[in-house]
Amino acid sequence: MTGESASAAAEASAHDEASTNGAAPAGAPDRGDVIRQRIIDAVAVFLLSTVAVLTAWCGFQSSKWGGEMSIAFSQASSARVQAADYSSQARDARANDQAIWVEWVLANQRGDTALIEYIEERFTPEFRVAFDAWDAGGREARGPFVLEEYVPPGTEEAADLNARADERFQTALENNQRGDNYSILTVLFALVLFLTAMSQRDLQPWVTRTLLGLAIVVAIAGVVILLTYPVKI
Repeated sequence: MTGESASAAAEASAHDEASTNGAAPAGAPDRGDVIRQRIIDAVAVFLLSTVAVLTAWCGFQSSKWGGEMSIAFSQASSARVQAADYSSQARDARANDQAIWVEWVLANQRGDTALIEYIEERFTPEFRVAFDAWDAGGREARGPFVLEEYVPPGTEEAADLNARADERFQTALENNQRGDNYSILTVLFALVLFLTAMSQRDLQPWVTRTLLGLAIVVAIAGVVILLTYPVKI
């Protein structure tokens, strides 16, 4: 047997012995590395799928809160317009009462009792309440209009509507912020997708593990933040 034949026979014998003992052939990937890579791939696929769903959810919620913001702004605007109408009604009523009051003052200065009674019969109910309070107080105030008892029609309605307009405007601002929060969270989840995709590139093992680990940390932080946000269906 030649030297080359003996060498080949020895290599074959070593190969058979390694196969018998369960060892991987020379040049074959280590079984542990294969298992680790499969685990990394499975985690990456799960992370990509989950974060993709969460990203879509954040986009949906951002859209819903944007719609709520628009509705609240519209309601605030409508209430403000109605409040302006009632305020105009109150101003007109005050102007009419003041015109009648001027005539009463002039008649009172002249001592025209008949005219005074005639004018008093034409007091509006709102002004009558204030006039009686002014008269009962010894007429010491500068007139019925400065008393809190004088409330021309439309005043309370205007105040209520203005308060509602302020409340709906504040709600609109809060809804707008909620939509912005969901939009920002969408960007955070997009970062998770980027890091996960990069971890699947042909990189050094430690780089792959670092990118995937960072993606998992960011994803967990995003989920924790998401759980604190209100939901609109």
